[in-house]
Amino acid sequence: MTSVNKTNLYPNGVKPDATELEETLHETAHIDYSKMTIQHNPSVPALYEDALVYEFGSAISSAGALVASSGAKTGRSPKDKRLVDEPTSTDDVWWGPVNTKLSPEVWKINRERAIDYLNTRTRLYVIDAFAGWDPEYRIKVRILCARAYHALFMRNMLIRPTAEELKSFGTPDFTIYNAGGFPANRYTSGMTSSTSVDINFKDKEMVILGTEYAGEMKKGVLTVMFYLMPVKHNVLTLHSSANEGQDGDVTLFFGLSGTGKTTLSADPARMLIGDDEHCWSEHGVFNVEGGCYAKCLDLSVEKEPDIFNAIRFGSVLENVVFDPTSRVVDYNDATLTENTRCAYPIEYIPNAKIPCLSPNHPTNIILLTCDARGVLPPISLLTNEQVMYHFISGYTSKMAGTEDGITEPQATFSACFGQPFLVLHPMRYAQMLSDKMTRHSARAWLLNTGWTGKSAAKGGSRCPLKYTRAILDAIHSGELAQVEYESFEVFGLNVPKSCPNVPKEILNPAKSWADGPADFTVEVAKLGKLFAENFAKYAAGCSKDVIAAGPSL
Repeated sequence: MTSVNKTNLYPNGVKPDATELEETLHETAHIDYSKMTIQHNPSVPALYEDALVYEFGSAISSAGALVASSGAKTGRSPKDKRLVDEPTSTDDVWWGPVNTKLSPEVWKINRERAIDYLNTRTRLYVIDAFAGWDPEYRIKVRILCARAYHALFMRNMLIRPTAEELKSFGTPDFTIYNAGGFPANRYTSGMTSSTSVDINFKDKEMVILGTEYAGEMKKGVLTVMFYLMPVKHNVLTLHSSANEGQDGDVTLFFGLSGTGKTTLSADPARMLIGDDEHCWSEHGVFNVEGGCYAKCLDLSVEKEPDIFNAIRFGSVLENVVFDPTSRVVDYNDATLTENTRCAYPIEYIPNAKIPCLSPNHPTNIILLTCDARGVLPPISLLTNEQVMYHFISGYTSKMAGTEDGITEPQATFSACFGQPFLVLHPMRYAQMLSDKMTRHSARAWLLNTGWTGKSAAKGGSRCPLKYTRAILDAIHSGELAQVEYESFEVFGLNVPKSCPNVPKEILNPAKSWADGPADFTVEVAKLGKLFAENFAKYAAGCSKDVIAAGPSL
């Protein structure tokens, strides 16, 4: 990083009188504003300039996006996430596999460590913005960080206040201290590495140490919403995308990586409410964010034209490889990481619904899975109990060949399709989802975008996208709900016997399995066993009806 003479940060080398913001930061966090410049919600060009001058690896792509490097960490560190064990939240938190306890004493040490680091910087960026498009439920978020890249990232990902809203912003509801350029002390009690991402619901603060991956801030806000909305407002937080049809019908899409959540929700015939984080209140559905965070690996204008064209001035590209002369990005190059990303304002998507909320309640809930075993039907209509079971399961497949030793598709489960960000037990979110579906007469579907007729390991083929889209069209038109259904073995799913523009033979894999019915029965039982083994982790907090909605072995 280029060294800076602090006396030259101000005209004539004289620091002006402290602003109200500077005084507030000093009172709440002992920020020593006399030794730095504090830039409050700086413009996009100003952030570009600072990133290019002061941050290693920064550049401008040929499309105009800011290219940034997150350093050694190119993804989240879920094993280093901790919640402070304090009286106001401890009884609600689902302690265990996701949420690790941090003592209030160690919290103070890590917070002080972060602030000490920020006080060594010559410039500090403060971003004030909102999370949640519904004014009744939105929270005011403040980010303090030392990198222009981080400031631009969160400026994109949160909801940008108007000039008037910024004047009256007041005290934030939650503050993030991003000191990712400084490590946690591994010898501090409770630390397992030099990285620590800590959230304190009582103090309404988050501290980041030892990782400069910007996604930690984004998902930190989601974690906060997973706690605040259900506990304080009886509003359901969801790790989902959402869109709205011309008649105002809303669809929610849940799905893990590779299931097609982004592709299927980006429908040119429907308005995009958001691509990743939403809340379902009594007023309808609202997006948590003001931007999108898209994967860039293998991106092309042919595959994802909206995302490709959103990568322009104001967007942030993370850890991509580009030609040093032309600055053209090679989206197929995963040398730095397979998790190449771009963060851009949601208004960069042509069919984005601004403001990003709908007064209508969801008509359809789509649970996406990519079953590489080829066992699950392309589409199933779920009962309420099955919705809760499959929502808590959050199933998809890891493909054979992606890691050494994996010779057949591996089952992957993530509770509520977002386990790393959950604060409460998954059953609490699932029950809220079921209650809202009942109250607002929503239908739920399990949509398999994976293989059919034969597993991927045995040379099967993935369900063609044109058929998946035809199924989705039939769901949105209401036609699919009117056809005749049959029961699917072991899982007890309701499978349609027909669907407009989809061959009947692919709708029920039990009837089209290439190796015959006996082999299919064996394979479906294997998958059912994996579901049951995974669900055992949550069964203690689930009702008997939900447990009974799983595979019958």
